Order: sequence, then structure tokens, then C-alpha cells
Amino acid sequence: MIAGLLLGDLFAVMASFCSGFFLENLIDIEGINFKSFVTYWPYLPAFIVMLSLLNLYPGITLSTPEKLRRFTVASFLAHAGIILSLFIGAKRFDQYQTAFLFSWVFSIPLFFYCRTVSESLLVRYRLWGIPAVIFGAGKTGKLVVDRLLDNLKIGYIPVLLLDDNPLLAGEYRGVPIVTGTNYGSFIASSGEVQTAIIAMPGVEHKRLTEIIVRQAMGFRRYLIIPDVIGISSLWMAVQDLNGILGLFTDQELLEPRNIAIKRLLDIVLSVIGMILLSPFFIVIALLIKLDSPGPIFYSHHRLGKNGKPIEILKFRSMYTNSAQMLETLLRDNPELQTEWQANFKLKNDPRITRVGAFLRKTSLDELPQLWNILKGDLSLVGPRPIIDNEVEKYGDNYWLLSKVKPGLSGLWQVSGRSETDYEQRVALDVYYIQSWSLWLDLYILLKTIVVVLKGDGAY
Repeated sequence: MIAGLLLGDLFAVMASFCSGFFLENLIDIEGINFKSFVTYWPYLPAFIVMLSLLNLYPGITLSTPEKLRRFTVASFLAHAGIILSLFIGAKRFDQYQTAFLFSWVFSIPLFFYCRTVSESLLVRYRLWGIPAVIFGAGKTGKLVVDRLLDNLKIGYIPVLLLDDNPLLAGEYRGVPIVTGTNYGSFIASSGEVQTAIIAMPGVEHKRLTEIIVRQAMGFRRYLIIPDVIGISSLWMAVQDLNGILGLFTDQELLEPRNIAIKRLLDIVLSVIGMILLSPFFIVIALLIKLDSPGPIFYSHHRLGKNGKPIEILKFRSMYTNSAQMLETLLRDNPELQTEWQANFKLKNDPRITRVGAFLRKTSLDELPQLWNILKGDLSLVGPRPIIDNEVEKYGDNYWLLSKVKPGLSGLWQVSGRSETDYEQRVALDVYYIQSWSLWLDLYILLKTIVVVLKGDGAY
């Protein structure tokens, strides 16, 4: 398992070295001789050492945003060491410094993509994960099994469920259910399984303490599932209140300092994006005009931060009489009316033009929203912008949703997009707000590129 991760990480670092070298040669007439540049490749083990020190091998229980954060730190320190050695001994310090600065920038997305491929291959060939025993075969225990088996990248592989209730004996999704939590100590002493998950939130306090002390503590690590399912955050931590266990989390996205940082990044990246993508804007505008009569852009009403009405821009992807067409479609087709009421979308929508279908499949229709980001109506990453009729679907969660700006991309967009049901969309938006960090935004932006290129869930 670790060997596979090492190969992927080494490839990412080598590719970043080469990218930095070629980019430096593009902007510098004198350039760097590739042969002399290769002499710095013996520094590669420094990256592996830094990654190891930050527990990225294998890094099974770490979230992807946390892996990104740790790799960024490790890569920065390794590159800084190389640049320091250049300062001491190299004659052409400026050129090499620039090349390795480029290399550091490239190393971050390259690590993300290489790690994603490495972990996917390890999961496919059943080489990823650590076995875990789950105490509790009730509703919560089975929910834990579902989550772990549905997303094997989490890294815990359920091998056994233990429960005191003899009526639950049997199996669940291929995982044996054994009566008697007392077996836990025997399993722990065998050393074959070193992780226990306690999923018994409704059990009496005295019994839970007994299970932890007599059974779970025999394992190298144990994880307790609290009775707060639905309140999730990447950054939730434990705090000792003089012997009382407490869980706390900061709402980082509501912090003024973080709001300012996020806004600054939105301005910088939206300006860069509009400059780099301006040729595509011209080509797309011409294609839209040639394909069907009507304006190039389409403005749609949405709810922004604090429920403020905003108008978001898109390249027009529908015929100009789409509103009348929709009314007729929903009146004459009850099944389409049901689909529309569930998702406010139609999978095979006849209102979409030929060019519009391509734009939607590739998400190019949303590029004009870079202007909305620059104006401050949207953020690059955030919850999905919704219309007035969708507020009731968010229920009590709308209060939290309204406290932040909606985004051009978000967790929903990179987690199946239109293929996800509405309940999942709401859960993803809430999870994003509760778990926000710059690293989560970076993860979403990097994954957005993959999703757009593949066209997953777009219609």
C-alpha cells in the first residue's frame, strides 16, 4: 500500500520539477541546462521524509483537504531547503530559485491528482484501508457500515459487528454480527485488528464506560460515534471540560478574517480567469449567435448572502421562449412535472439548444459568473445558489445557508451534481459551511476541473 503511494508521490514531485524547469525556460531567454537541473533530483528523498513526518504514509484517516494542507507544508519546506542550498552554492541562484518556486506551485495540484489515482487503484485492488471492529449492530452501527462500505477511501474496513442483543446475530452487508461485546478484548489481544469503532450512542452511560475500559482500550486506536449524527465538521475537535468530554467546532466561514481572505482570493482569481478565458468568451458568443436567435447572455434570479436577490449571468443555453415551452411540457407531461418539482431540472430538456447542450455538459455556460464573483454576488466556491421556491426545501438549514455567499462551484457540483437528490444537496451545502477551510476550497477547485473534463452529472 505504502509503496503505491510512494510511487505516485515521487511521480508528482518529479513532474513538478520538470514543469518548473520548462516554465522557467519559457520566460527566461538564457534558460537552464536540463542536465544541470537534473543534478538536483537527489533531493527527492527530502520530500518523502517530509511527507512521512507529517503522517501522510499512509494517511488513511485524513480527509483530502487535510492531506492537501500537509502536502503543501511538506512541499514548501522541501523546496525551501533546495532553494537555501542554491543560495549557498549555485552561481545562477535567481533562475534556479524561480524554477523551484514554479515547481512548488505545480506540486500541489499534481500531488492531489496523483494521490487520487494512487488511492483509487489501491481501493480497486483491495489494498487500501485498515480493518476495524464495530461495537454496536443497531441503527448507528449499520449506518457506520454503510458509510464505510459506500466510500472505501475513508480507510476503515468493517470486519465484525459486536452487539449484546442476541436477536441481531447474523450479518449485515457481508459483515458478520456476533453476539457479545466481550469478544472485543480477545480480538484486541490477537493483534489482527487494531481499530475499534464504538457506535452505541443510545446505550446506558455505565455500560458504555464499561465497554470502553474493558474492551475498546485493548485496541491500538478506538473511535467513539457520538449521539450528534447530522452535526458534522472536518474541524470538530475534543475538549476536556474538567473531566467532561466536549465537542467543539469553529464556524470558520463566519469569521470576518476568513471572509476577507476568501474575498481577496475571489477578486484575484476571477480577474485572472476572465483574462485567460477571454478568447473562449468570444468563440462561445459567436457559436451562440450562429446557433439560435436571441441574446448571448442570460440573467437568472437567485438568492445571495442574507437572502439578498441577485442576478447571475450565464451564456444562454436555451431557446428564448423556454418559459412558454416549460409551461406546456409540465402541463402535458405529469412525469416531467414530478421531475421538475423534485430537482428544478429536466434531464432531457427540449428547451436546450445544440450549443447549449455542449455548454452545459462542459459547464462553460457558467463562465460569465466570474463577473458575478468580481462584483461580490458570488464566491468561487460556496453553496449552490438557489431560487425562492427552494428555500422551503432547506428548512431550518436555510438560516445557515443565507449567512454565506453562494458559489460558482461547490461540494454539490463535485459530488454528482444533478445526479444527487435534493436531500443530499442540502446536506452537502451544510457540510461545506460547517467544515470550511481554504484547503477545502482548494480541494473543490481541483476536483471541479476533473468533474468538468469528465462531464459527470451535468445536464
